[in-house]
Amino acid sequence: MYDTSFIDELASAAPAPGGGGASAYAGALAAALASMVGNLTVGKKTYADVEDEVRASLDRLDALRAHLIALVDEDARAFEPLAAAYRLPKATSEEQAAKNAALQQALVGASDVPLAIMRAVADVVDEADYLAHHGSKMARSDAGVAAAFARAASDGASLNIFINAASMDDAARAARYRGEAESLAARTRERCDELFDFVKTSVS
Repeated sequence: MYDTSFIDELASAAPAPGGGGASAYAGALAAALASMVGNLTVGKKTYADVEDEVRASLDRLDALRAHLIALVDEDARAFEPLAAAYRLPKATSEEQAAKNAALQQALVGASDVPLAIMRAVADVVDEADYLAHHGSKMARSDAGVAAAFARAASDGASLNIFINAASMDDAARAARYRGEAESLAARTRERCDELFDFVKTSVS
């Protein structure tokens, strides 16, 4: 019934997809769960006063879900030049210099994608939070699951940034990547925990 090709690839010995792609996929699942809450809200008389806002949220979630799915493949593509750089020869000083230049360039691309994942996931949390508070109470638990997936997606993507930043020669650039990743991860973690606790309390 379900296409498991991505899961099967993830489980294989292939270096990509990996944690970054899985994080984007988890973020897309969070967006889908938030959309489920919205779709179970629209058309219900009880929620007529928020119908327009919920529909707008659903439009944003559709775009976020598509963006995160695209980032699954983008993360794998960003890894290719990084893997190629690590395979370059380094027997001579010239080869070593060329290898390091290629590596430093590839590290930027390999960090930009997980950062984009984290930013998109933060936006998903905005929508999930709104729908948890204003959407169908019958589906509120799904907003809580969305929060749990979003937290994992953000934390997971951040690890790719940290590991890549550790290999950057440009200390200032590495610090910028780490700083934004730490800030986004901390904020998303806090908001997801708040949302999860709200849902848990309201359904208990």
